[in-house]
Amino acid sequence: MDVQLDNSAFIGTSATTTAAAATGTSRQLLNLQWLQGKVIDPIIESCPPLYLMSKNPATIDLKVLAYCLIDCIQRYVKRTPWYSLVKDYLFIMFLLKILSTIWFHVRVYGVIGSLRRTYKSNCKFLFKKLLNSPFLKSKVDKQVLKVTSSIEESLIKNDSTISQFPQLPSLGLTQDSVISQLDLLNEVLTHTEWEQGKVSGAVYHGGSDLIHLQSVAFEKYCVANQLHPDVFPAVRKMEAEVVSMILKLFHGPEETSCGTTTSGGTESLLLACLSAKMYGYEHKGITEPEMIIPKTAHAGFDKAAYYFGIKLHHVELDPVTFKVDLKKVEKFINKNTVLLVGSVPNFPHGIADDIEGLGKLALLNNIPLHVDCCLGSFIVAFMEKAGFNEDGQLPLSDFRVPGVTSISCDTHKYGFAPKGSSVIMYRNEDLRMHQYYINSEWTGGLYGSPTLAGSRPGALVVGCWATMINIGENGYIESCRSIVTATRKLKRYIDEKLPDLEILGDPKFSVLSFSSKVIDIYELSDRLTKKGWHLNSLQNPPALHLAVTRLTVNSIDSLCQLLSEEVNTMKLEVNSKPSPDGTSSLYGVAGSVQTAGVADRLIVAFLNALYKLKPDNDTHNDFEK
Repeated sequence: MDVQLDNSAFIGTSATTTAAAATGTSRQLLNLQWLQGKVIDPIIESCPPLYLMSKNPATIDLKVLAYCLIDCIQRYVKRTPWYSLVKDYLFIMFLLKILSTIWFHVRVYGVIGSLRRTYKSNCKFLFKKLLNSPFLKSKVDKQVLKVTSSIEESLIKNDSTISQFPQLPSLGLTQDSVISQLDLLNEVLTHTEWEQGKVSGAVYHGGSDLIHLQSVAFEKYCVANQLHPDVFPAVRKMEAEVVSMILKLFHGPEETSCGTTTSGGTESLLLACLSAKMYGYEHKGITEPEMIIPKTAHAGFDKAAYYFGIKLHHVELDPVTFKVDLKKVEKFINKNTVLLVGSVPNFPHGIADDIEGLGKLALLNNIPLHVDCCLGSFIVAFMEKAGFNEDGQLPLSDFRVPGVTSISCDTHKYGFAPKGSSVIMYRNEDLRMHQYYINSEWTGGLYGSPTLAGSRPGALVVGCWATMINIGENGYIESCRSIVTATRKLKRYIDEKLPDLEILGDPKFSVLSFSSKVIDIYELSDRLTKKGWHLNSLQNPPALHLAVTRLTVNSIDSLCQLLSEEVNTMKLEVNSKPSPDGTSSLYGVAGSVQTAGVADRLIVAFLNALYKLKPDNDTHNDFEK
């Protein structure tokens, strides 16, 4: 008969009684194989129950073993000085931390994957230290300075016809003079041919009539500030209507859904992450928040993790579909996870992640799910009405998916609003509240702001409102139809006519990317740039990306022809080497462990160059001479 034991089994009993109890309990079997030595034997001998069982290693109940371990711990605590206990406790905690970290990486990446990541990380660290050593630092600095000078030369135009204003003019210019300066700058500092649609994204509408309307709206409300709804009540009304219209496009629950306008996609992503972090802290007590995002998620999530102290996990993609791997997402989920993320579509490849699958994971683990629809925006919202879901294969990606708690949409992309306009949406007000900042104890009065900024230009949200009601649903449907049709035309041409190029995944919206195993894709990018086309370069894997706009629609045929010509030319020039100053060299530096840290320095050099003026010994401008 099995015997149920409690702590009294080892209190006030003889050794014989204890051994009998241990022998009689055999519900779960465990074969004890005792190790000899100075560590195990003393512990066994110090505990009578363990000592007796070591002499007769019969099958015992696991509960007995648990009581034995408790007895050992109690004896250890009684005979060990307190300072040794503290030391041992800290060591055990440190060891458990290391073991849990190792186990996490092995569980998520596998043994080989973990070793590969460790090797790559160590190599980057060592090469970074090596490049900063006295032996190589001067040589590296010399090369970085050379590239920095090239960057500055390309950005800072040293044209003698342009006046510089490094300081305020002593006398203000007349309005006619200022306008003349604007015209001159626009003429001399020539921009890319965005009017012909030869730029990936950037300008999404560009129609003169719409620009005129937006200019009128800006003029009427150029002094408006969303910080003061009492001073500018019309701006408050228009902002609320913009949010309401966007919520309906993404099927927000009628009674609970809500949102705010923001300055752009990055701020929308920042607020979604901030809300998730604070929500996790308040409702779950999470103090070490973690976020799980696809490898292709926008860099704005990395920025949010950097700003708000959120641990970030990048999840690999399915190698065929280029969607985030849901099984790998599930492996990353733990008690500290505050947010899951999916893109519709992602920026690099134009692929929509499996939002319905992510929604199931979010519901199962009670974790918020954000859908980044900044780039897809109105294209995604109008796909069905534009006739692109006839086969019913277009997956859901909005609030109709259970588990989706927030969505970001850029109205200044395919919504055609003026730049600096986006909307962050939430399923309910509790989620939105956690992006707010409030301070009821400030000496300046009661303070609260719905977004990151304090003052916000009311003219931009007015321009967004004016744009949306001017274009209307029919206008957006027609734009969606023409843009997606043009994108699929380019995709079909590459698939059928250019076997040396390969479309990544199966893009269904307005963005696609392509790579090549035959030619240098970055060299192709440089050649296209020289012909007036500006596509985005990608890495891991190397590829080019195009976001088709309303302006690109009429230029797709010329792009197809140009791609065919340049690819054929490059195949004939098999022995040619890419330019040392070209895109290929830059991304080669960024992707190599042997040049760790150099690419970061080049990015810093680019950002620094944005705020430099052309060298000029004479700091006065022509109007003061």
